[in-house]
Amino acid sequence: MEVNMTQPQVGEMAPDFVLPASNGENVSLSDYRGRNVVIYFYPRDMTPTCTQQSCDFRDANAEMLKHNTVILGISTDTVKSHQRFIEKKELPFLLLSDTERTVCEQYGVWQLKKLYGKEYMGIVRSTFLIDAAGKLVREWRKVKIKGHTQQVLEAVEQLQAETVN
Repeated sequence: MEVNMTQPQVGEMAPDFVLPASNGENVSLSDYRGRNVVIYFYPRDMTPTCTQQSCDFRDANAEMLKHNTVILGISTDTVKSHQRFIEKKELPFLLLSDTERTVCEQYGVWQLKKLYGKEYMGIVRSTFLIDAAGKLVREWRKVKIKGHTQQVLEAVEQLQAETVN
């Protein structure tokens, strides 16, 4: 399987995309110009670690919004699965469905993984911070959940402080 290894670099414009969202609409990254965007890629709805990650972002959402920042979650799950996940966990932000893995590949998060000695292709948990102009300003790859949302929030606060000054 051929994987696109060209991925956005910090300081470059983040690749724009259009994906179906949990609200039933198609959403593009450029829809959010003028606001910062946190995009987190996660492997699967309803799994323990992904649920923890999504709930951590849920709990930080109000603070993110205070800093002109929107959160978007992306996985290869269907819109219907996302809708159930949002309902069950009361997630206040959109989840985007990348069933074709196009955006996952654009951002370099669709990679070979290993679990219990088996190799398979899947999403490597990653988060990207994109500024109001659409530029990638921070990235976190191979994310460990503990403390991650706090790191992202601190980066958002720092970005907002730089924007104001």
